[in-house]
Amino acid sequence: MKILITELIWKEGIEELINNGFQVDYDENLWSNREELLRKISNYDGLIVRNQTIADQELMAAGPQLKVIGRLGVGLDNIDTASAKKMGIPVVYAKNANATSVAEYVMMAMLSVSRPLHLADYDVRNGNWDRKTYTGMELAGKTLGLIGLGEISHRVAKRAISFGMKVAGYDPFIADYDHIVSETGVQIIESLADLLAESDFISLHVPLTPSTKYLISESELHSMKVSSYIINTSRGGIINERDLAAALTNGAIAGAFLDVLETEPILPSNKLLTCSNAVITPHIAGLTEESQIRTSLLVAKEVAKVMKNQPSLCVI
Repeated sequence: MKILITELIWKEGIEELINNGFQVDYDENLWSNREELLRKISNYDGLIVRNQTIADQELMAAGPQLKVIGRLGVGLDNIDTASAKKMGIPVVYAKNANATSVAEYVMMAMLSVSRPLHLADYDVRNGNWDRKTYTGMELAGKTLGLIGLGEISHRVAKRAISFGMKVAGYDPFIADYDHIVSETGVQIIESLADLLAESDFISLHVPLTPSTKYLISESELHSMKVSSYIINTSRGGIINERDLAAALTNGAIAGAFLDVLETEPILPSNKLLTCSNAVITPHIAGLTEESQIRTSLLVAKEVAKVMKNQPSLCVI
């Protein structure tokens, strides 16, 4: 059986598939040539994508032999899961494989605010010795507000609490006796507005759905402290970028760390590029060597299980 991989995967994943007896064709740029992808997919039993390949009904219909789609990550907004279910094509994903990497990114964002060592180093190399400007602040005692209380939020919370931070969260699907509350110690806040008003840092950890589209817009941004920062490692489209650019420009909030955007790569016309208090990274929060080896291996193993008619732990 043949598997087509249309985006970046680490070699460990390819080796795992080959060792399981599959023929693997790998073209990390094929996602960008829709016509070629539609033509080629008819010859394959399995498809592995990242977040750029649009795996919609048209693509699935063009691949009548498809037995499984593997997603090298956790977000599924580029895969039409409803069509996949209707057509009997299981979708497997990299459950929790990059959660630690994303949690460390969030911690790094907060630490770079509290102690901007790179700026102090740059200043010293330019002949200065400005101890007052780079005095900084402690994370201990600050409040981190988590929107969405899943696996990544759990790992962020553990790390933040170890720094002495207060951690609160908003998630209408979490109960008082869930692990992140009863065991990790996250304080549940019933109102999103209250969480925004109380937090020094806000970190987003929700999927992009119709109910979370523009969850953070003008009114929510103006509910936040003027000294606060927002961090988005989840999905573009959860924050209204036009409203965020205005809030950053007008000083409604202190800053933002954005690893995901509504359109990726970022458009030159995006107003966020003019905001000096916005740190924008190219969707790398979950990208570390360790996480990508885990992601590639996990998806390869689960794809192989499905194609061998074995149960998968990570199937949608």
